[in-house]
Amino acid sequence: MPTLFYEIFNNLIKLDKKIIKRFRWELEELFKELKKSKDYDNIKVLRNKLNHLLEEKRKTLEKKSQKDLSEIEDILEKIDAFLDNKEEELEEEEQQIKEIDVVKKVEKKYRKCSSIPDDKADKYKAVCAKKKTIEYEKELIKLQLELLKLQNHIQKTGQKLLILFEWRDAAGKWGTIKRFMEYLNPRAAKVVALQKPTDEEKWQWYFQRYIEHLPSNGNMALFDRSWYNRAWVEPVMGFCTKDKYDQFMKDAPAFEKMLVESWTKLVKFYFSVSKTEQAKRFEDRKRNPLKQFKLSPIDQYSQQLWEKYSLAEYKNFTATHKRLTPWTIVISDDKKTARLNAIKHVLSQFEYPGKIDEKELKTDKDIVFSGKEKANRLEQEINTKKDLFE
Repeated sequence: MPTLFYEIFNNLIKLDKKIIKRFRWELEELFKELKKSKDYDNIKVLRNKLNHLLEEKRKTLEKKSQKDLSEIEDILEKIDAFLDNKEEELEEEEQQIKEIDVVKKVEKKYRKCSSIPDDKADKYKAVCAKKKTIEYEKELIKLQLELLKLQNHIQKTGQKLLILFEWRDAAGKWGTIKRFMEYLNPRAAKVVALQKPTDEEKWQWYFQRYIEHLPSNGNMALFDRSWYNRAWVEPVMGFCTKDKYDQFMKDAPAFEKMLVESWTKLVKFYFSVSKTEQAKRFEDRKRNPLKQFKLSPIDQYSQQLWEKYSLAEYKNFTATHKRLTPWTIVISDDKKTARLNAIKHVLSQFEYPGKIDEKELKTDKDIVFSGKEKANRLEQEINTKKDLFE
């Protein structure tokens, strides 16, 4: 701080017109120096001290002498105007830098394999990646930033988001859930993965055990499987009676309608995979010790019961795909493309501050389509007249 500032602030020198002019000159020089070095914190300190100084001097100086303080007030106004403009710029820069940095971080992480000479390939093996992989990671991190914006918006506006993830076995839904959750605040977003019903739960109203896990205001919940176990796994594997299944098909749309009418945004995903790709993934699970935990006893029947599961899909989409609570099918033979399209679909359902251009959230129609369309396709592939409980 200028020498005069200390003397004036501590009443060690008497204020007069001459001293104030000299003081203003020192302040302007200091302000220029702080601006040049981009020392915004000390500019704020200077502003606060000047405000305090003026407040004190207005109390102690005579009215005649107070006019001379306009010299200091002028420089204070300049500092205020500068900081107001700078804070707006810094907020904009901060948002841009935040996005640019994380996207560029992906580029710095890898080198394209094609750009590395053969004699140096081993050296760069850890950071070498195909262009497709680099582009995928760049797009993923960009969409994950959008998920953070969406989460902030949901928290501020008190909305509720519920996403159901249903799938064919080995369709890669867990990898998608992981990418959804990766950077979200876990205090306002949770994954719900319930085990099979306990003996007590078996006697409860079917939807009862799911209710306590529904999202509250400002929160998101991602269900890793849901009440729709009763739509395909249970009837196909003989875990429920026809009466219970029929009752579920009537109750599910009504239950979901109540959720939506209580201001819960409901997104229902069904991840579908081809029979050939499913077989490949099961084989990989058998051989890879890091993936063997994913291989459940039910998985071994998935290929044998392929057509029966298809029939269960058809009957479910026909009965529970409604205008208020539609199904969204995601073809996941390519897991990475499926993940990106699923995130885009969710983001496209909301308007929130700072949202990127809608064109960047456009989904691939060959990968993402409605449950109604899926039912229409299944009509051409299977005998839809068959009884699921035969």
